[in-house]
Amino acid sequence: MLTASEIERLPYRPCVGMLLLNPAGKVFVGRRLDTAGEGDNIWQMPQGGIDAGETPAAAALRELREEVGTDKAEIVAESRHWLHYDLPPQLIGKIWKGRYRGQKQRWFALRFLGEDSEIDIATEHPEFDAWQWVELEDVPGLVIPFKRDTYRAVVSEFRELLNRS
Repeated sequence: MLTASEIERLPYRPCVGMLLLNPAGKVFVGRRLDTAGEGDNIWQMPQGGIDAGETPAAAALRELREEVGTDKAEIVAESRHWLHYDLPPQLIGKIWKGRYRGQKQRWFALRFLGEDSEIDIATEHPEFDAWQWVELEDVPGLVIPFKRDTYRAVVSEFRELLNRS
C-alpha cells in the first residue's frame, strides 16, 4: 500500500459525469457490475474518462453512448467547477493501474430525448447490470459511500433544473 505522501503526489483522473433526466424529471442510475459483492444498492450515474484532445462535453456524449447505449440526449447544463473525490486507500493501486488518487469530474445535466426502449446497457464494454429512473434527491444514498459528497454537490447544483420543467 502507498504511503500518505505518495498518495498526495498522485494526480486526479480527468473525468465527466452525466446527470441524465427523463421527461418526468427522474435521473438515470445504473447498478455497477464491479460492485456485486458490496450490496445491491451500489448505483451511479454514467461517468468516464476524458480522452486526449477531447472536450469535456464531447466526452460526456461519448460516455453516455458507451455506458447507456444511446446518445439521444442534449446537454442542458454544465457544472460551474470541477468536483473531486479520493479513492479509499485500499483501492489506490488497484484501480486505473495505480496512476490516480481519485477523479476530478466535470458534470453535465442532459435531457433524455429518446424512449426507454432505446436504452441498452449491454454495450461493448458493459459497466451496469441494471438501470432505473430515480428521484434526484435519492441519488446520493444509492452510490458507493466515497462518492456521496460529490453526488450531493451535483444534486445541489442541478436541482434548479427540475423547477424549470
